Amino acid sequence: MKPVHTVALIVAAGRGQRFGVTSPKQYVDLVGKPVLRHSLETFALHPKIGAVRVVIHGDDVALYNSATAGLSLLAPVTGGATRQESVRRGLESLKDMMPSAVLIHDAARPLVDAALIDRMLAALEEAPGAIPALPVADTVKRAQDGRVAATLDRRTLWRAQTPQAFRYGDIMAAHDAAAGRELTDDAAVAEAAGLAVALVEGVEENFKVTTEADLRRAQQLLSPAVDIRTGNGFDVHRFGPGSQIMLCGVAVPHDQGLIGHSDADVGLHALTDAILGAIGAGDIGQHFSPNDARWRGADSAQFLAHAGLLVAERGGRILSADITLICERPKVGPHRAAMVARVAAILGLDPSRVSVKATTTEGLGFTGRGEGIAAQATASVAL
Repeated sequence: MKPVHTVALIVAAGRGQRFGVTSPKQYVDLVGKPVLRHSLETFALHPKIGAVRVVIHGDDVALYNSATAGLSLLAPVTGGATRQESVRRGLESLKDMMPSAVLIHDAARPLVDAALIDRMLAALEEAPGAIPALPVADTVKRAQDGRVAATLDRRTLWRAQTPQAFRYGDIMAAHDAAAGRELTDDAAVAEAAGLAVALVEGVEENFKVTTEADLRRAQQLLSPAVDIRTGNGFDVHRFGPGSQIMLCGVAVPHDQGLIGHSDADVGLHALTDAILGAIGAGDIGQHFSPNDARWRGADSAQFLAHAGLLVAERGGRILSADITLICERPKVGPHRAAMVARVAAILGLDPSRVSVKATTTEGLGFTGRGEGIAAQATASVAL
């Protein structure tokens, strides 16, 4: 296995019982993406992070797969009954990789930024562990039986955040030694093992989404004045031999196939071009040349996922995707819901932000003569 210097371990196995929805809070929509996906994209795109692994609840596999579609991640690991046990299992799963460092982050902190990650990794050069923290600004009271028992010196108090960074061997040994205890964060596990943990300047915006009010706050921070872009895409493929065609990521049985260098998915090709056009990133051929043998027969989902990641790299998000398929046959209606779900999964969007429609040309032109299929798409992007 190729050595990986630093791994980001994202803890997403919690139930979020204080959050007022039935779905775990890490999968709730936050400006068009699940809460979890926001931090995953930040870590996955960071040049100093070699790999990302998520610790999930065993009941959340489908939610996880939908939230992470298109991202290059290590396979998830099932967590335990407590956060501490979930982290230990995640660390245990990295033993074959033996990374030098690990950053442990709460999935419910979607606003972590690259600069904070840089500071955490730099701190490991001087100490075996480090946490981001903010000084306590308010006067803090210790209570007993509903009355003030003492006033604490706030100058010595800090609010801990994540990602918490550690040298891998040290924190793995510390977690093994603390197994069965219920410590509130990984810094406490490190402290119990006698490890020095440095304090690093945190970020106020890197708060934990615990309540619906927290979610609204995150939405406001992620929705400042933005540059709204719209792009259009168009694609055509002719019919040829075959028994099925790929349309919007779904295999549709048909008495013919579509001819193309990749899987000839006109819907995904058109939408990929629309997204690339919205951010001024050229067209699909510039990124995936039809002259390159690597893309012969390729799944077009990877083209669309690449366009989505380019939007994320520019600090943007996809607001909506609208695809119109133009053909006499096959019938699109029976497959429309599956197509919407597949496109949404590839881009990490809520299905309500995706539309797939179909029309004919009333027997006119090449589509009317049944010679092929065309598709046009429109994408709206906020940068």
